[in-house]
Amino acid sequence: MCFVPNQVLYIIGIGQHEEAELFSYTVIVPLPSSGTTAAMDASGAEDVSDTSNVNYPPVWEVQPVGREIQAAIQVPPSKSITNRALVLAALGSPAGACQLDSVLQSEDTEVMVAALQQLGFVLDVDWSRQRIRVQPNRSGQRIPADRGDLFTGNSGTTMRFLCAAVSTGQGRYRLDGIPRMRERPIADLLDALNQLQGVRAWSEPGTGCPPVVVASEGGRAWRPIEVRAAASSQFLSGLLLAAPYWAPTGQGVEIRVRGPRVSEPYIAMTLAMLRHWGHSVESTLDGFQVAGAASNTQCPQYTIEPDATAASYFWAAAAITGGQVTVSGLGLDSLQGDVQFVHLLEQMGCRVQSCSEGITVHGGPLRGIQADMNAISDTVMTLAAVACFANGPTHLRNVAHIRHKETDRLAALATELRKLGAKVEELTDGLIIYPRPLQGTVLDTYNDHRMAMSLALIGLRIPGVVIRNPACVAKTYPRFWHDLMQITG
Repeated sequence: MCFVPNQVLYIIGIGQHEEAELFSYTVIVPLPSSGTTAAMDASGAEDVSDTSNVNYPPVWEVQPVGREIQAAIQVPPSKSITNRALVLAALGSPAGACQLDSVLQSEDTEVMVAALQQLGFVLDVDWSRQRIRVQPNRSGQRIPADRGDLFTGNSGTTMRFLCAAVSTGQGRYRLDGIPRMRERPIADLLDALNQLQGVRAWSEPGTGCPPVVVASEGGRAWRPIEVRAAASSQFLSGLLLAAPYWAPTGQGVEIRVRGPRVSEPYIAMTLAMLRHWGHSVESTLDGFQVAGAASNTQCPQYTIEPDATAASYFWAAAAITGGQVTVSGLGLDSLQGDVQFVHLLEQMGCRVQSCSEGITVHGGPLRGIQADMNAISDTVMTLAAVACFANGPTHLRNVAHIRHKETDRLAALATELRKLGAKVEELTDGLIIYPRPLQGTVLDTYNDHRMAMSLALIGLRIPGVVIRNPACVAKTYPRFWHDLMQITG
């Protein structure tokens, strides 16, 4: 395939499955000169739309490759880093502008951008160049708007981070999302916010889930704030992002974590980014001490690195096909804990190479392992797909909290892998996967982007794997199917 500068690349495919009518799908590629996109459907009609508008059919049949994949790929920027950077840049905007480069455009980041704009922040957004400039906030308030009815979709980072962020403002803010968001717990975060002077935060339906209302007179932390982070690390990250602005003059903010923590690398990511922005954060025996923000605390420019969770699908593709895949732009020193996924593949029999260009996984004979995946729980589903091709069972444990993600991921995985023929034992905090001969079938995604991307990997070896609602990948990786086709050729 030849890419011609300054021209539109049209990729059109036709497919059919017994449960669907003849369908067309389109991959939309940006026009470099204008930032718009062009696409064609099967009739040849041209459509100009936003770069996130990737049109996929209602079902997607994965084509087995029948060979070892040999590929190199650049995955999209990190969603987790993009949304943290947006909040840090916005809260720091009274001190000046911040330019964010290599930002991710996806559903999760778009709802974050829209919510910040609704709160009165001025964001110059150029998706075609993967750039957002947060302009100086001259309103005299940390949050320019004194009210807002914010839609967060099914973005946990947007809901949790902004619940904490708006507590630094003066006004009344309501946050809501899609029906699944209304089932996702947030009571532990609300309990922490209610310990601030001048803040009242509550679940509107009284369920401990969104919609959430935060009424703030400019939160102040005159005493230590206690929080539980066993259900989601995002509760703690949200508090840390807002904490520098709760500090009374000349003082700091103490955050005490009660009980276990999950997904520790995401907390480490938040701490590293706070420090990059110029904030002082120290670990204590049971939490963190955060210094008050200086008047000039802002980061003028920040570049987001590639998404390590997105990379896991392509490293797993190398493992499943016995091939070799390099993900460029990522190193083992990444801010993202999910880069450690490659070490689990190494335990299963793959060979891993890291160099200045990126990380390469070489597939090999696979064996089952036992893995505590609490720290990198977003890759549980990816490893589950690999486990289906291992010699011996694989036990994935200590991830009970992923039952509260976009879907109950443990129950959903067990159900779908059994459809394929695998034997799966569902535990309270994990799964044991016993490889069996697999057969193609129609798989449900539960509107969960990670279910779709992980289950698709099985179709690289097994004919007839059909993914329902493939468009759900738009949450974090709109071009996933295009990139999967690219490496399988």
